[in-house]
Amino acid sequence: MSVAGIIAEYDPFHNGHLLHLRETKKLAPNGVVVVLGGNFTQRGAPAAFPKRVRAKMALEAGADLVLELPLPFSMARAETFASGGVEILAALGVVDTLSFGSECGDLSLLQKAADAVDSEKTQAAVRTALQSGMTYAAARETAVRACFGDTLSDVLHEPNNILGVEYLRACRRAAPQLSCHTVLRQGAAHDAERPAGGVASASFLREALLTGKDVDAFVPPSTAAVMKEAMRAGLAPADIKQLETAVLAFLRTTPEALEGVPDLSEGLSNRIYKAARTARTLEELYDTAKTKRYTHARIRRAVLSAYLGVQKADVETGVPYLRVLGFSARGRALLQTAAKRAAKPVVLRASDVRSLGERAQRFFSLECAVSDVHALLRPTRGACGEEMTEPILHV
Repeated sequence: MSVAGIIAEYDPFHNGHLLHLRETKKLAPNGVVVVLGGNFTQRGAPAAFPKRVRAKMALEAGADLVLELPLPFSMARAETFASGGVEILAALGVVDTLSFGSECGDLSLLQKAADAVDSEKTQAAVRTALQSGMTYAAARETAVRACFGDTLSDVLHEPNNILGVEYLRACRRAAPQLSCHTVLRQGAAHDAERPAGGVASASFLREALLTGKDVDAFVPPSTAAVMKEAMRAGLAPADIKQLETAVLAFLRTTPEALEGVPDLSEGLSNRIYKAARTARTLEELYDTAKTKRYTHARIRRAVLSAYLGVQKADVETGVPYLRVLGFSARGRALLQTAAKRAAKPVVLRASDVRSLGERAQRFFSLECAVSDVHALLRPTRGACGEEMTEPILHV
């Protein structure tokens, strides 16, 4: 069908994302499907913009269909984030290509890096490196360097390359029917303080928005309009500081909530609980719990997973449904085709979940609770029930 899929957060959508989307549309004349992270993100923080605002950014910029990546996969390490997104694209039944950005822009090199990561030699070396107290990412990079040399190890040093490798691994495991395509990432680095070539990183833009700076030069005009509309309505930017007292109180009084959280060892669980007993802010908690082995992002995800109720079991058996956030006219046609081909139920409205199983209802309940929490982090605090009342976007 020549339909491409993209897995993204778009928090917010910026000029670099637009370049990637335009390149992807060149190889996908029948449409582009975006799997979009939800209201809490891979970095272990609330999205600055609610998911439906970001879905509108994507549709206005030229995406055709936007599906939701559920919370247990949206707020997860790279491997889990990638596996959830790939599973959704494959299950839809209309996507034949996965397109992603990377710092190297070299699919062959990324495939070799994925081979290196999956090799028995690397896995054994990772286990050895972890015993020295390294983070998993550092242990894997070190292991690949020792087993396969600097070129492939260097690939694993950049965040979009790392995600690209995880997309390739996920496709091999669960969606070999998807071909893959990578686009060279343009402009500023992932966490750069200074924009480059008219492209600023999403982290730079989020920080600028929180301090009231103008970012119009770094986003498409359609995105700027959507952003301003959302900010006038008090929907953005969300600020985690609105939540920190509640989270600290929860961890101090409910330490058992850390049990069963994804990617959480007993050692890290104990460190988080002890840190919560003395920390007065979330940043202080993260700094206190952090070690050479445990990164800030991993700690943030664990803390918010405990608070929001995400369990390891949620990610172990995959995504239960395909939830639509918005579509264009072409996207509507894709949905009509997907209705005949999809390997999982397509959810268009809240009532669709009622006829699905217990696991689907748990996932939807999680999304409802998370949206209710996110509504409290916005400049104008919102009421509960957003997931039950917000309509699908039509662009």
